[in-house]
Order: sequence, then structure tokens, then C-alpha cells
Amino acid sequence: MGSLADPYALRCVSDLPPPFRSVFRFRYFNSLQSECFHVCFFSDVNMVISAPTGSGKTVLFELCILRLLSRFLSPDWRFNLNKGTLKTIYIAPSKALVQEKLRDWNMKLGPLGINCLEMTGDSEFYNNKAIHDADLILTTPEKFDSMSRHGIKGGRLGFFSDIALVLIDEVHLLNDPRGAALEAVVSRIKMLSRNDNMKSFPLANVRFIAVSATIPNIEDIAQWLLAPPEGIKRFGEEMRPVKLTTKVFGYAPAKNDFLFERRLQSFIYDILMQHSRGKSALIFCSTRKGAQEAAQCLSQTGASLGYSNPFMKSMQQYEHLKEASLTCSDKQLQACIVHGVGFHNGGLCLKDRGLVEGLFLKGDLQVLCTTNTLAHGINLPAHTVVIKSTQFFNKEKGLYVEYERSMVLQMCGRAGRAPFDDTGTIIIMTRKETVHLYENLLNGCEMVESQLLPCAVEHLNAEIVQLTVSDIILAVEWIKCSYLYTRIRKNPENYGVKRGTPQDLLEKQIQDICVQKIHELVDYGLILTDEGAFVLQPLEPGRLMAKFYLKFDTMKLIVKASASCSMEDLLHVICHSAEITWIQLRRKDKKILNDINADKDGRLLFHIVTENGKRKKRVQTREEKIFLLANDCLTGDPLIHDLSLNQETNSICSNGCRIAKCMREYFIYKKNYRSAINSMILANSLHQKLWESSPFLLKQLPGIGIVTAKALKTAGIHSFETLATADARKIELATGRNYQFGNHIKESMSSLPPKIDIDIEETGNRFGKTTITVTLTRLSQAVPSSKRSCADMVVASEEDNVILFHENIRTREFHSPYSVKVFVPCPQNARVTLKVDLIFEGYVGLDVHKKHVVSREDGLYVTKEHVIDKLEPAYNLPSEICLVSSRTTRTSRSQSYTEQSPLSKEVYVIEDDGVAVSALEKADNVLGTRKFNNLASLLGIIQPSPCGRSAYTTTLY
Repeated sequence: MGSLADPYALRCVSDLPPPFRSVFRFRYFNSLQSECFHVCFFSDVNMVISAPTGSGKTVLFELCILRLLSRFLSPDWRFNLNKGTLKTIYIAPSKALVQEKLRDWNMKLGPLGINCLEMTGDSEFYNNKAIHDADLILTTPEKFDSMSRHGIKGGRLGFFSDIALVLIDEVHLLNDPRGAALEAVVSRIKMLSRNDNMKSFPLANVRFIAVSATIPNIEDIAQWLLAPPEGIKRFGEEMRPVKLTTKVFGYAPAKNDFLFERRLQSFIYDILMQHSRGKSALIFCSTRKGAQEAAQCLSQTGASLGYSNPFMKSMQQYEHLKEASLTCSDKQLQACIVHGVGFHNGGLCLKDRGLVEGLFLKGDLQVLCTTNTLAHGINLPAHTVVIKSTQFFNKEKGLYVEYERSMVLQMCGRAGRAPFDDTGTIIIMTRKETVHLYENLLNGCEMVESQLLPCAVEHLNAEIVQLTVSDIILAVEWIKCSYLYTRIRKNPENYGVKRGTPQDLLEKQIQDICVQKIHELVDYGLILTDEGAFVLQPLEPGRLMAKFYLKFDTMKLIVKASASCSMEDLLHVICHSAEITWIQLRRKDKKILNDINADKDGRLLFHIVTENGKRKKRVQTREEKIFLLANDCLTGDPLIHDLSLNQETNSICSNGCRIAKCMREYFIYKKNYRSAINSMILANSLHQKLWESSPFLLKQLPGIGIVTAKALKTAGIHSFETLATADARKIELATGRNYQFGNHIKESMSSLPPKIDIDIEETGNRFGKTTITVTLTRLSQAVPSSKRSCADMVVASEEDNVILFHENIRTREFHSPYSVKVFVPCPQNARVTLKVDLIFEGYVGLDVHKKHVVSREDGLYVTKEHVIDKLEPAYNLPSEICLVSSRTTRTSRSQSYTEQSPLSKEVYVIEDDGVAVSALEKADNVLGTRKFNNLASLLGIIQPSPCGRSAYTTTLY
């Protein structure tokens, strides 16, 4: 095997080793692939390839994968794969593109035994074993960044040492705001590859292959990825199999974005008649409804012309479409396709989508209006592509935003149907002020810049947490591994550096950027450093920011929060968080928000108030809007039904839940009892979109929506306890549902955590301290379930607002009864109120709360135990309700509990004066804790539990 004499001759698939030939379904590689063949398959150099969409760049990825797999070939061409030992990482901008490549490569590489694993937001089933066994991991930059932020020594980054090949699709994503995540993960891989510990692993010689649409500064990306001259391949329009004509039309803006997009509808027919008459056309619309409306408008126009319908070529086509329409279940689609126009979106059933795709590929359906997701997921090329508006409605942000450049190029890549057409047309409809942006994009004139600097502090913190950066020298090295470093030297003004700065001063400014970011992290207690910032050590707040993927501004709010935050205080923290700053207060929102805050029916738990405590009559800020949207949603029966406001509310709840979970772990770390408990309950409330005081708690069960919950409430069934004792037939009668519905609803209660009782007992005292035993007993039998069920057990001193003990328990698996002994200081003539809470993760209205009062008078101990039936308003804690069953094991939030012996249980110690001494008091500023990782080293004893053989007891001093 070797290179051919003529470098410009087309390479044959038979030039590959016999086991690899079946991967390709053609005999010859095209001219682009043939030119890159030798470097891809006969070398290990890094490569950057810039070429038009549709020119066959995916085959280059496949050649590089086969080059890596050739290490498993024997001299007699036998292929013996050693699974998971040489990993390929494929990084693409979207989930749809990842899934498209997954289907393709499973089919092509599956016969070779290659194990492909998808890692996106849609695939949460994978575990460490699946990752380690995978040969090809397909992921998005954000997901890869997120899942790899849990520490090299935690097992999640253990597979990094096996990475031998990194494939970056559409590397021009670097120019979009999302490009920072791509830059961060590539820099992380580069940093780890230089680690001395990796010298004997494949990662030390990792190979990067990046492909891009036509861009002007491919050399910058090549410099970043360390590609030599022979690895840089630039191809122009001559490599496109179908020649394209591009047009960018600019239109005057309308009163709002929605009206602008609707107005563009009236121009589409004329555009098609001028540029695509008689040819197939794809019209990309930003929403499902927009695609449907565009199709209906074109269909009606065509129908009004009768026999002159431009979308109908022959009577045979009409007969095919008429016959196909009879099998269509969607009435609107049925009415459109008989006139030669169809629409395709996620709202159609699979059968209708397959029908439309088949008709379009055959040419019976001439025009297809679709959403942008079709640009990635399904191979439906057309002669003409029309992008109706370059903005789309972002559900998370609740407003119209510009498409990412990579998405526009992907949509444009559908234009030109080889081998049916030798030409294609791209039409982009945008605003007048953005015409030049898309002309530059289509002409390959848009420079690719780095987007890392605005979020460098978050990514630098993540590297410190992962220990890839442990000192200032490595922090500067991390910057030098980034694309930012390459561009800042080429175009310093774009990054706030004066043009013409000498090289030595430029290096000094880059170092100053690192020092500035480090000082910001130190100031808020996220990392620890020495006086010269030479040694960098991660602290728990920094780990939490990386773990929950929070922005630095949000973490600053959490760090500054009070130790005794009420639920309302915590909700205000979320409302000011950086994750949802894009939500704006629009003029049209004010009336409905003002009416909600008036709250004449007393629905809301909290209101927007003035300084003197009176309800505000007018909402004035975006934070107040967010606060009211959350409160309205958490009633369980929101009054707001506006589409855009509902989308904003969904984003508030999803981001808010993540932030509240971070606050929960932060306040547990700080031992702040009230803030920790309220964070736990708030996270659950945002997850379920219900306050614990909502009368519609039954909505948490599958099959119960707001209508059914209201009907059950009217019938007196408003809690899990009343539902458990209710007759199934009464449930059906109350809800107007069919027979067996009541049985199914009662059976669905098995998905809830088991019912658990808490017992608090004084078991001894000495030297002014009282030993309290807390015992958990499961009251209902465990029901086998694949659903993970956890609860936070918190023991705290109410007067000091200090958490004495915390543990995260798997409620379906723990050995009942389970006891914990807490040694509580109680000075003479003093009173200590011990609070015990069991907060179930992911549910509201099930938590158990008890308290135990210990008072020491004249040397005698007097104890009282209380069940908390009603909550103190300051804490907003729920009443004691708990249901259903299963088994339980012990786990800790702060560390995975995988030890063999209870000796390694983490223990916190409270000193005589009620204030604990911290092992890292100066570094962490932690109040109220001293950590011991080995109980035997502290006590030298383990006390058997009187509660049963399977239980064990821990004493805290």
C-alpha cells in the first residue's frame, strides 16, 4: 500500500485494506477526497479542510477513522478490534447532526464491531462503562464540556487517555457564541495531551481533523490545531458538484419580529416564480406554524390558478398526489399536497412525515415548507433553497434571534440536487441591515473569531476544578492552547489589546488576563491561591459552579446570599441570575403582570411589593416580571396562557431548578440550615412547577393534568393520602373517566418514594452534651422500580442555624431501620431545638419534618419531641406527608458513597460553644464544620445499632 504516482488521479476504494472497503458504497473517491486521501489515510498529521457544503468532507472523517483502526490490522489483513482502547471523538454543532452521523456510522462501521455512543441532551442513558467501552463518541461541544467537568480522578475523565482522534465538524462554529464551549473542550484535550502522565497513552499523540465551510482565515484554525502545511486543504466552489447561484434580499423591518416574518410570506410566490419555476424548492421557516402557513398560502395561490398551477406539471403527478392525500391523517397537509405543496415539521406523525419525504424525493411534491431541523436530520436536497427570515424564535430566550452561521450554511447545503440538477439556487430573505453579513457568509469572506474571552472565567474555573490548571504558568498555557491566543496575536484590537503591541508586551497582557480572572475567582471564594497566584487550588463553590454549568455572575449571587434565606429570597436570586438575563419586560406584558400581582383571589405565595410592604401596582423591571411568572406557574394552575410568556416561564423553571440545586449543595457545604432546606424545597417546586402548598399536588402523578386535579380536588381528593384511601370507582366518577382509570391512578402512586417515619430519642448525656439518636423506619413496602429515589436527611440546630449532620439517602434501597447518633452540646440553663428533615428529591408535598427540644435546667435534661404539622412562615416548610415504598442505600452528595466500610463516613463536629472549627477555615471561610474522613480515627469505635442487624449507628462529637 502506498501513494500513487499521480497526486491528482482519482483514488480507488480498492486502495484501502480489504476489511475497510465495505465502508464505502462507490468505487472511486471524488477529486477532493482523492487529493486528501494520502494525508488522511497514510499519515497521522493534524488537518484542517475548508470546502463548500456538499463536497464530500464526511468521507475524509471516515478515512481518518479507518487510519486509526488500521492499528488493529494483522499482517495478513485480519481485523482484531480491542474495544474502547483507541477512541474517536466526533464533535458537531447540533444534536440533529450528531444523530444523523450516528445512524450513518452505525450502518457503515457496525459490521466492523465499532461501538458508537451518542452523548447529547437527548441521550442520558450512558454510564461510565458505556463511555469506556465506546470506540466512537458522538457529541455536541456543550454536552462534552458539561459531562467532562467532574474531575479527572472522578472517573468521568478517565477515558481521556484513550482519545486518539478528534473530529470537529463545522469548525466555523467558533464564530458563534456557542463556539466558546468548542474552544474550551479542544483546549482541554490539548492541555491533557501534554501532561507527563499521558506520555504512554494514545492521548499524547492525539490527532485533530477539522472541516469547515469556505472561510478566509483557515490558516488561523490550522495554527491553533497545530496542522502542518500538508494538512491544510482549501477548496473553492470548483469542488461543489452543483454550481450555485446565491441571492440575499433585504426587507424593511416591521413593528415586531413576528409581523416581519409573516410579511415575508407574501414575497415567497414571486421569488419561486422568478428563480425556481418548475424546479423543486425547500422553504425553511423558523416555526412549525410558519411552515404550515407558508404551505397553505402557496397551495391556495396555486389552486386559484387552476390548470395553470405552476406547482403541477402533469395529470399523472396530480393523480399521484390525490391518491397519496387519501392516506394522510393531517387534514391541513391533505389539503395542501393535492396542489403540489407540502409542509414538514415535528408536529406531524411519523407516517405523514414519511409520506411527504417520499413524495418530495420522487418529484411529485414540488415545494416543501419546513423548519430548520430538516437541514440536519434528513437528506432532502432541492434545486432551490429559500430561507424565509434569518431569525428564529428561541424558546429558551423567549425572543427572536439570528440563526447561527453554521445553521445557515447547513440549510444552504441542501441546494443543488446531484445528479438531477447541474445548478442550484440559494435565496436568503433578511432585514436590510443584515444583508452584508449573509453576503459575506455565502462568499466565504467572514473571518472566524474567538468567543472565549467573555466567558473565560467560567472555563478557567472548570480547568482548575479538573486539575488541568494548577498554577499560573498552566493558566497561561491554557490560554495559549486556545483559539483566542491565535486570534489575539493576529487581531488584538478585537480583544481589547492595542494594535502594534510588541510581542513581549502582548505575552504580558495575556498573562494579565489570566491573573485578572484568577483574582475574580479568589475574591468570591471559588478557588484558593497563594500570595503570588502561583498555586491554584479548587474549592467547593468553584466545583459547584463547574458541576452545574453556571455563569460566574450567578455564582457570585449565591456566594453573597444570606445564611438564613427564605424561599422568597432564594427566588429573587434566581430572578437576577445571568442564565435568564435575555428575558426582557415588554410593554405588552405589563397589563397581565400587573393583574397577576394584584392577586384578588389570593393565589400567589409571594408578590412584588414596595419598600413599605404594599403590593406594587405596576411592574417595572425584568426581574419583577420573572418573579411573577414563576409565582404564577408554581400555583399549579397558572393564569398566563400567552405562548411567548409560557416559553419564558418554562426556561425560568428549568434554569431555576438547576440554580436551586447548586444553592442546595452550596448551603449544605456552608452548614447554613435554613438556606439549605429552602433551596431543596425550591428546587423540587421548580422541577414540578408546584408549590408544596398547592392544592394540585396530584399533578405529580403520571396521567393527572390540571383538569383531572381540579375534579379530584372538588371531590375532596387533594393529597396523596386521600388518594391512597379513595375508592377507584369514586375517582372515575369524579373525573368522568372510563373504568380502570381509578385503578391506574392508584397504581401510579408506586412511582412515589416510600413512606418513612422519623423517630428522635435521647440516648445519653455526659459532660454537658446530649446524645440524640435519629432513626428512619420505612412504613411501606419497597416497590421495585427503575426510577431513582433519593432524599436529603438533615439534622440541625435551629438556634444556631447550623447543620449538624447531612446525608443523601437512596430511599428505595436503605436497610430499615437506619439510625444516626448526634452528640449535641447543651450548656447549663440553655435550650437546643434539634430539627430533623427528610426532603425527597424531585417531589413536593412528601417531606417529613420533626423537631426535638433539649433543655438543661439545674443539671437535669428535659426533652420534648414535636411533629411539625404546620410550617413556620420563615422557613416555608411543608407539612408532614409521605407515601409509598422501596429499598435504600446510603450516599453522600459531596462524594459518591462507594466505600466498603462505614468507617469512611464523613462526619462533622460541633464544638462546645456551638461553633465548629474548620479544617480549611482560612481557605474556605467555612463556619461550623470540621471534617473527618475516617470515623475510627476520631472515635476509635463503631457502636452497633439496637434497631436491627442491618442498621448501623454513627455518633457525632
